[in-house]
Amino acid sequence: MENVQIENMPVDYLPILIQLAVATGFGVLTIVGTHLLGPKVRSEKKLSSFESGVEVVGNARQPFSIKYFLVAILFVIFDIEVIFMYPWAVNFREFGMQGLIEMFIFMGMLLLGFIYVIKKKALDWD
Repeated sequence: MENVQIENMPVDYLPILIQLAVATGFGVLTIVGTHLLGPKVRSEKKLSSFESGVEVVGNARQPFSIKYFLVAILFVIFDIEVIFMYPWAVNFREFGMQGLIEMFIFMGMLLLGFIYVIKKKALDWD
């Protein structure tokens, strides 16, 4: 059998370069266009901070509870399991009994982690 090597020619990269040029051109055109066409009024009210229609009160640098970050990180960790479960569910028949056992081990580890979080009262907001 003969070894066939496929050579990459510079012309093969032309669609990528065109897409890159269009994306860059769109970004630059949008930024320049909004700057040129947008209103030029500068007032104290316009330049002030705006957060969901609520008047700004106090310093934005004030500390708040670490529980917020803990819940967010736990959400991400336990949400990632869906990313691993979806391909398994799609290929369930191909994996057979070994795949089922491995998924039970994976789910068991997640359950142990969830039990640990509950025992440490990480989700209690009191």
